Amino acid sequence: MTVNLKDVKQIFREKQYKLTTQRQLILQTFFDHPGQHLSAEDVFDIVRRDSTEIGLATVYRTLELLSELDFLQKIDFGDGRNRYEINTSNEAHHHHHLICLTCGKVRECDDDLLEALEGSIARKNNFEIVDHHVKFFGYCQECREKREE
Repeated sequence: MTVNLKDVKQIFREKQYKLTTQRQLILQTFFDHPGQHLSAEDVFDIVRRDSTEIGLATVYRTLELLSELDFLQKIDFGDGRNRYEINTSNEAHHHHHLICLTCGKVRECDDDLLEALEGSIARKNNFEIVDHHVKFFGYCQECREKREE
């Protein structure tokens, strides 16, 4: 599902949710920061610049709702904070992530070399696989260069 404001408004109406100004601001944050993996605190800091009337609890609730409605992808990178990114994929499989253990920078990796393995696992186990998530942990080029200095 590729997210756009028209679809958001329609689905909110269908589900009988209100698309409040605060919810729109939170969603707009992801449109304004494409490709970034934002935590609730990141979103809160960004939104507070334009709206001092918003609370962190509202951001958390809204992120959960947008994730449940499939407008955002919720990702756990193992650092104790959920991250979110706008759902831009029409495909069942999502990109993979490269996570630096030093600076925490996250890069996306579009290579999906698991198709054959996934098919084999599905056949052997008589199991329909609908998705998978892969995270690679290591050190980015900048952090490796700093360590070598």
